[in-house]
Amino acid sequence: MPRVTPLAAHEPRSAGRYRLLGRLGAGGQGIVYLGEDDAGHRVAVKMINMELTGTPQSKRRFAKEIAAAQQVAPFCTAQVLFADLDAEQPYVVSEFIEGHTLYRQVKEHGPLAANSLYRLAVGTATAIAAIHQAGVVHCDFKPDNVILGADGPRVIDFGIARAFGSDSMNTNVMGTVPYMAPERFRNVDVGPQCDVFAWAATMAFAAAAKPPFGNDGLANVMRRVMDDEPDLSGLTGPLRDLAAECLAKDQHRRPSAQQVLLRLLGHGGGLPATLPLETMLQEGTDAATSILPTLPVQAPPVAAPVPSAPPPVVAGPVVAGPVVGSAAVAPVGVPPSSPRGTDQAVVTAVTAPREQRRATIEPPAPPAPPAERAATAVARPPASLGTRLGRQLGDPWGISTAIFVGTLGAATGYIASTVVSTAALVGGATFTIVYAVRAVAAALLDSGEDTTG
Repeated sequence: MPRVTPLAAHEPRSAGRYRLLGRLGAGGQGIVYLGEDDAGHRVAVKMINMELTGTPQSKRRFAKEIAAAQQVAPFCTAQVLFADLDAEQPYVVSEFIEGHTLYRQVKEHGPLAANSLYRLAVGTATAIAAIHQAGVVHCDFKPDNVILGADGPRVIDFGIARAFGSDSMNTNVMGTVPYMAPERFRNVDVGPQCDVFAWAATMAFAAAAKPPFGNDGLANVMRRVMDDEPDLSGLTGPLRDLAAECLAKDQHRRPSAQQVLLRLLGHGGGLPATLPLETMLQEGTDAATSILPTLPVQAPPVAAPVPSAPPPVVAGPVVAGPVVGSAAVAPVGVPPSSPRGTDQAVVTAVTAPREQRRATIEPPAPPAPPAERAATAVARPPASLGTRLGRQLGDPWGISTAIFVGTLGAATGYIASTVVSTAALVGGATFTIVYAVRAVAAALLDSGEDTTG
């Protein structure tokens, strides 16, 4: 049960037809209360900060995003049930999920591993795929927005950050920065791929109890997100490889949420023609809410047998496990000396009646030669000059360079003339010329791809 704080004297006792029972938490968007309807069903009621819906434009944007969020299919998500933006205190009502947030669980009990980490990865990927199917971008996916319920992980608060137009940063964004994609800082081409980046960063946190780019200050984290490779020390095997792809700096090179889910379910990177999206989402939900095997961990290489003798047969220990449908889950091929037992099992789960389902991630094939990769790559037309120029104009490093050179120009002008106005004119002209020339040159050299086609 999440911590519920008694209501203070100044806090509301109701929101529309919902009676408020206590406070669940608070953030930059507003305060979340535990509520109850007339039938006794518990809900989460978020009282929205007035300034966030204070203008007609912001209210219209919020209403549009909330309406879209209400269309998200109920696959590993907490459903948005109702919203009243015209109330004296605007509020949003969503399904109440009893359980700890992923952030609290990891901080109090340590990193997740094996089956728990696999269920988390599949459940959250299923939720993001369902959210994207409805045309919604979460824009604030992070450990605090994942609830570990009794029936598996659930994603909350989808669409609300987007409704507030939170692509721009403010003083309340510090808790989110370690999970924000590079394009969020540039505010260029922000879309569903930023959720894929945040998903991978959240999986890295769940496995190591720390974000992959650290959390030691806004400037340091931003620099690492933009320039450095992520720290994925807590992840292993195929899940580590998948997370690394999802954390690509270029959002066009990341897989989609559907592709992530398909790989987690063992279907490879493409959507089978015979597998509808709803079926895939249901399969992901089943995997996240069932006792499933751990992700495969590569076993140490086995020496080749002597040709004159038959190869030795090493049987792994049979460990009793729960039965899913009519098939029992048991580890396969684990050496008897393995210290972790089922935590390092490579298994295939079969859930009746879906006999075609594969719950493991197959080990990745050896990387293809560069020529083969180039031949199989999907060609995309280059982005327009305007799009590339827009990216470069918002590049923080280019702006910093121009400011630095402009400052040198101002200093030089002052030394030469000892006149402040002349120095300021020289500095401003230097900044403008350097900024413009660098942006145009970088845009012409930019090889960014266009994904709109």
